[in-house]
Amino acid sequence: MSVIPIQQHPSPNFNDRRNGDHVTILVLHYTGMQSGEAALERLCDPAAEVSAHYLVEEDGRIFQLVDELKRAWHAGVGYWRGERDINSRSIGIEIVNPGHEFGYRAFPEAQMKAVEVLAAEIVTRHSIAPINVIGHSDLAPLRKEDPGELFDWARLARQGVGIWGPADKKADPTMAEFLADLEAIGYDMEDEPSVIVAFQRHWAPRQLHMGGNLATRQAARGLVNSLLT
Repeated sequence: MSVIPIQQHPSPNFNDRRNGDHVTILVLHYTGMQSGEAALERLCDPAAEVSAHYLVEEDGRIFQLVDELKRAWHAGVGYWRGERDINSRSIGIEIVNPGHEFGYRAFPEAQMKAVEVLAAEIVTRHSIAPINVIGHSDLAPLRKEDPGELFDWARLARQGVGIWGPADKKADPTMAEFLADLEAIGYDMEDEPSVIVAFQRHWAPRQLHMGGNLATRQAARGLVNSLLT
């Protein structure tokens, strides 16, 4: 049972997981809509055919839309560490934020605290590996930007949710080595420039849109080093 209050707001948009109930990934999104109310309505609209397991409002309220045992429709076409049916393997959390289209902004403290606690419960309940706590942009770099460069991934990692560096500042990987590091982290390398930006949004936000510069390459190498220890 959760230690935080969760309001039930069932969505009809789900089906059975295609691999039993074995969850290995947690995906964080932003809603990318002008209000939380509009997002909640869309996630529960049968015609929209989208959903998530949870939605977290800016004031910290949490709504459960789909039972964790069921397959919510939040990830779409994507890939992460060998998995392509991400919906069958994952729990999805939608975080209310207007996103890059409607005035992207920082995530309030009450919201971050709620996400932090909810995510910690989920990764514990399903034994989700830190490298498998990802953003929508990680699994779909060509299509998605969320939850974006303002999301505080480092904060979650300090609570044992996800993984964060540190960068290997002694390393100087070649571009080929850098791309190999990104593949080792878990990305589909179909479109390398998009993958680099997705990596920066999550693990090197200060380097966003700077390409495969040294700081970005060092951040990737540090992350790979963390996976090997």
